[in-house]
Amino acid sequence: MSDERVMLLIDADNVSIDVIEQAVQQLLEEHGALHVRRAYCTAESALKHQAVFKRLGIRPMVNLAAGKNSTNIALAVDAIDLVLAERPEVVVIASSDSDFAPLVGRLREKGCRVVGIGQEGKTGDETRAAYDEFTTLAHRPAQRPAERSARAAPAPVNAMMVGVYYLSLFAGSVASGWLGRFYEAMSPARFWLMHGTIVAAAVALILLLRRPLLRALNAAEQSAPEAHQSVAGASA
Repeated sequence: MSDERVMLLIDADNVSIDVIEQAVQQLLEEHGALHVRRAYCTAESALKHQAVFKRLGIRPMVNLAAGKNSTNIALAVDAIDLVLAERPEVVVIASSDSDFAPLVGRLREKGCRVVGIGQEGKTGDETRAAYDEFTTLAHRPAQRPAERSARAAPAPVNAMMVGVYYLSLFAGSVASGWLGRFYEAMSPARFWLMHGTIVAAAVALILLLRRPLLRALNAAEQSAPEAHQSVAGASA
């Protein structure tokens, strides 16, 4: 950790977002603070990575120009202005682009130590040689969370559940019609007692059928891969 004023300028169109995260973490561990954190990028990149930029305290500098190297030019112009205004001891440029070599030389003339951070596989020797110090970080693709496999019920269970569903509708209609004759003669207490009994019976039935259904689903899941392998073997 040092007391140097450190400025980080990121060519966010050139290095991946995980490399940017690694760079910020590495610089904070080394220097303790980053007095300027800016990422130069298109509006699409700023929108896509806004959550990461916010978490890392990076200010996105959106470039709306469509010309070639317009993002690089914006970074270079800002770098000169910031060096004159902020007087940093260290300027870090996160980019694998060799076009920043003239900027690096100009910043060095202003008394700054210029450090480069690039992405592995994209940085050439000429880019590394331009800086006082250069670090290459490996791109680590984001791992997608494991997708949960849907638990598909076997055909017999599906058929049984459909049958139970329609049977319950029929039975409910019949029971409602039969019980309707007694509603007017019932007291409120008996009315709610009867409906509470019906609900309790339904819950008991669900709990009773839960384990058999789970066993059937688990058996189907275990047999599915074997059936798939046997079909694949037969087709081969």
